[in-house]
Amino acid sequence: MLQADVITGENKPAGKIELPADIFGTEVKKEVLHGVVRNYLANQRQGNASTKTKGLVSGGGKKPWKQKGTGRARAGSNRSPLWRGGGTIFGPLKRDYSYKLPKKVKWGALDGALSAKFSDGEIVIIKDLSIEKPKTKSLAHVLGNLGLKNVLIILPEENKSIKLAARNIPNVNVAVVGKLNVYDILVHQKLLLTEQTVERMKEVYLG
Repeated sequence: MLQADVITGENKPAGKIELPADIFGTEVKKEVLHGVVRNYLANQRQGNASTKTKGLVSGGGKKPWKQKGTGRARAGSNRSPLWRGGGTIFGPLKRDYSYKLPKKVKWGALDGALSAKFSDGEIVIIKDLSIEKPKTKSLAHVLGNLGLKNVLIILPEENKSIKLAARNIPNVNVAVVGKLNVYDILVHQKLLLTEQTVERMKEVYLG
């Protein structure tokens, strides 16, 4: 087990907490992290870019002019890619960029990302995080006390008040245990966890 300091919302010491080494102390494999991040970004692509080939463009049923005797170049269709308004050659078509990775790879990358953040001292553990009303000012005050500007807040369960309060703060996002992804962990400078978050991680990620 690993140990980490716990602080209050006023940035005062509040004891220590034990972190499971299977989550925060695993080997960091950069190639695995890179592969999982690429997979996440690929799965976010909509793939809506689309052009029409010669066969998809309307019109072009009649030969523009006879084959010989006009003095002009031969033409079989006014929908030819050589013509204005014609089809597009080798243009993009709608496609699905998503692909699947083995669950073992995803879990390993998640543990690796959390371990990398812990070893770099980029995980802050707070005793508890709660605000009475979903006001940005309230959450910004807590983050200001902790000196956090670019942070991913990881909660044990959905909290509508904190989620609403965080949406207007730049570079601050909220995630829930069980729905974490490697990209969100790595793209933020710091991670903010509560003691309950750590306990929930043990239940979800260690079974």
